[in-house]
Amino acid sequence: MEARLEQPAAADRRPWPYHDFWGKHGPVNVLLTSMDRGWSGLSAQLCSVSKAVIPWTTPQSDIRMCVDVRGNKSFIARRAPGIESRIVVRRGTAWLSPPGLQEGSVDIAEDMSGMLHIYLPVSHFSPGSFDNDIGGSAIGALRYETAFEDPLLAEIGCAIASELQNETSAGSLLIGTLASSLAARLVQKYATASSAQSCPRRTVQGLDRRRLLRVLDYIEANLEGDLSIERMAAIACLSRFHFARSFRQAVGQSPHRYVSAKRLERAKALLMHGDRPLVDIALALSFSSQANFARAFREATGLAPGQYRRKLGSRQPVKSLTY
Repeated sequence: MEARLEQPAAADRRPWPYHDFWGKHGPVNVLLTSMDRGWSGLSAQLCSVSKAVIPWTTPQSDIRMCVDVRGNKSFIARRAPGIESRIVVRRGTAWLSPPGLQEGSVDIAEDMSGMLHIYLPVSHFSPGSFDNDIGGSAIGALRYETAFEDPLLAEIGCAIASELQNETSAGSLLIGTLASSLAARLVQKYATASSAQSCPRRTVQGLDRRRLLRVLDYIEANLEGDLSIERMAAIACLSRFHFARSFRQAVGQSPHRYVSAKRLERAKALLMHGDRPLVDIALALSFSSQANFARAFREATGLAPGQYRRKLGSRQPVKSLTY
């Protein structure tokens, strides 16, 4: 039986805030949600939508982006003051709605599945979030696109959908990194030229050995705790976006892959050197349920956690859990 785990609340970890709106105003079936994942940086839901004309509105505090991650080939018409878009969607088609867009409607000609709704807080566009000080001016200058195709945004959307479908031990960290990359891409491609050019680019030092060791020590000490891209970037004294790139250059893999590998090592050690309940191990390693932990562990090792414990638990001497 799957055990659901409560995640501690945090200021930037809001539950999906628009479920009630879609439930009341549109034939939308929520397939998967980030509500119980403890994500920071963005909220997301994977949905299927029936043929209908449904209201379209945008909150004042977030950017909303919808991405077709399935490839539905449905005709969609979107209407709002100053915007009228008609397109046959395919995998990667996206719609961007910066805060402040007035209400409109969406006409969906055929049933659709695999529609990802992403809400990105405007805090990602605050000064210091990127390598150059674009700051809050960029968010106000994001163009009100209709429908468009962007391969990089499509891949980011597919990565978010994949984490919704198959939770990983470093999923929250991955989402934080993707949120920063998504914000950077929006500024790079969809901010007006005058806004992007108005702020000179500054040079930021990379991740030197001293700061790298400080970050690695922090990761090791918090494998069974809350590891966020924001906190690691702060320890390295870099922006979130620049930290992710610098970490990859220094270590050879992204922060979330490094943390995922370290947590797998920790999970193996906990299983071999004790009788700690599986649900406790799942919670400690940032999974939302024991079932998701078991699935991820089996994919990585070929064995379920219980099988791994029974097979290898008696063969290894007890060692320190510090690596």
